[in-house]
Amino acid sequence: MENSPDKKPIYVTQPHLPPLEEFIPYLEQIWDNKILTNGGPFHQQLEAALCEYLGVEHLALFTNGTLALVTSLQALRITGEVITTPYSFVATAHSLLWNGIKPVFADIDPHTLNLDPSRIEAAITPQTTAIMPVHCYGHPCDVEAIQSIADRYNLKIIYDAAHAFAVKDRGASIMRHGDLSVLSFHATKVFNTFEGGAIICPDAKTKNHIDHLKNFGFVDETTVTAPGINGKMSEFNAALGLLQLKHIDQALARRREIDALYRELLKDVKGVSCVQGGGNAVANCAYFPILVNEAYPVSRDALYESLRAQKIMVRRYFYPLISDFPMYRGLPSAQKDNLPVARVAAQQVLCLPIYPELSDAQVSMIVEHIASQ
Repeated sequence: MENSPDKKPIYVTQPHLPPLEEFIPYLEQIWDNKILTNGGPFHQQLEAALCEYLGVEHLALFTNGTLALVTSLQALRITGEVITTPYSFVATAHSLLWNGIKPVFADIDPHTLNLDPSRIEAAITPQTTAIMPVHCYGHPCDVEAIQSIADRYNLKIIYDAAHAFAVKDRGASIMRHGDLSVLSFHATKVFNTFEGGAIICPDAKTKNHIDHLKNFGFVDETTVTAPGINGKMSEFNAALGLLQLKHIDQALARRREIDALYRELLKDVKGVSCVQGGGNAVANCAYFPILVNEAYPVSRDALYESLRAQKIMVRRYFYPLISDFPMYRGLPSAQKDNLPVARVAAQQVLCLPIYPELSDAQVSMIVEHIASQ
């Protein structure tokens, strides 16, 4: 495969943007309303539309998913220790540190790469107050096993569902599990508002409390009841979200086609395995991770460099582990012998490009390069 300077890079994810001309009427309404933020009409419309689309009753929009994670912990008054995964984006653990909470890392399942319930139970101490699992790559966690542990030890569950927009298990939204679920609408996500996020709330009272927390703790013009933060989504971002929703089903359908094509083309490539999701799940195909093991002719990193040389901008996602970063590696739970499965996954994982505009020809070209090493 020849590389040329004019060749356009193929990224792991690219923002799915609707036609610009469709966005102009929304901008005109924002200008006419002269309401730019603070729960304007588009903000209210998007909350209602997302509740309907996702099959949930209450949802609070945020300016990004990280502030939503930080606020979810504050809303449930989580303290002490929280058990979480080392195999995620750093925002998962950072949200704990921002709240003065100690992350306790537990190992992951070798098949789904989600938090392993059997390792959760072993990590519980008298200081444990909650579990923060991640639906990694949009593949659902073992929600029933995790809920059983939480019930047994009286722990809260906050799901980092940044990857899990529109994912279902047993015919209903994955967001119905746990005490709270947190979404990201970052530009690289399946559904994006440029920047954005949301907390799925179990009831109106919880949503009302979270709405106060994301607006500095204000209840009315003169009353502040909590040390909240500025986490409000702007009207511009909400308008983009409303427009994105009109195209989301088509985008998800194309992602599933690409996922199926990758799996078919990669099935006979020795040393490469595709990460599998849960059996009862309706996936969103947010990412396409492969694991490159010792049977492959070259190392994962050599394949990474080879693909990037061809401007196929694959990612080692997630590498390094969160537990290897300086602010976490001194924790007892971050030690290597505590996380053997996560360490192998981090050394083998490679996320291939997947987004609606990716063509079948490009998928074939990527797989041909992988198979030709």
